[in-house]
Amino acid sequence: MSGFATHPATRLEPVPLRVVSAGADTAETATIVLERPAGGPIAAGTPGQFNMLYPFGIGEAAISLSGDTADGSRLVHTVRAVGAVSAAIGRLRAGDTLGVRGPFGIGWPVERARGRDVVLVAGGIGLAPLRPVIYAVLRDRAAFGRLLVLYGARQSADLLYRDELAQWQARSDMDLFVTLDHADATWTGRVGFVTALLPQLRFQRGNAVVMTCGPEVMMRATANALLPTGVRAETVFVSMERNMKCAAGLCGHCQFGPHFVCRDGPVFAYARVRELLTVREV
Repeated sequence: MSGFATHPATRLEPVPLRVVSAGADTAETATIVLERPAGGPIAAGTPGQFNMLYPFGIGEAAISLSGDTADGSRLVHTVRAVGAVSAAIGRLRAGDTLGVRGPFGIGWPVERARGRDVVLVAGGIGLAPLRPVIYAVLRDRAAFGRLLVLYGARQSADLLYRDELAQWQARSDMDLFVTLDHADATWTGRVGFVTALLPQLRFQRGNAVVMTCGPEVMMRATANALLPTGVRAETVFVSMERNMKCAAGLCGHCQFGPHFVCRDGPVFAYARVRELLTVREV
């Protein structure tokens, strides 16, 4: 699948939207909720797509949708402060204004996953782009097979969405596995890399869709662990969100081999990019 998958309402100039709420998830991340006027120029988007967010006078950053995309009244983005733009977004408060253009890109294959087991593997901030998939599956739960969510973080202080993690853990219609690279004295859960959990999973490996988002080394390790067990490369999907500047396939910052991530991704079937993931400097 290729092509520039945008909604007709997508704009190339930012639209000012009002911040409804903003709050810190961790010391480095914040979740921003924006008001989306009904019938406005910014579409609600689909799981896996991203918007370009513009704190006025500073610059733009590509940030994945991290809320329930079926809720057309608002846009939700979880942002980790790694530079001037993302830090400025993280400082926003209710009543502030943020420029938005989008949505852009090709998202997660939620429709393709209907009737199949769904396995989500997230590392760190990678849980944010996968959260809309969880909402979508839970909203129409009977249309999918098993839902397994694996989430790894460096330490307890880095865990996102703690209240929701507790809610998901308590549900009987999904399986949530949370693990830390390094545990402190207060942690009583699993310890180790998230990919170490993969051999324990029980699901229909020949009839499953796997979606993974996080550091590239983690996504490669996820695929390498699952493919020998009967999971097919064309049913493993990775998010390659990186270096996006224009979101229109013009500037070349997000070129990934023959692909432009903003236009052909950010979500790719692993079969399309597996060779590129082994090449340094691509």
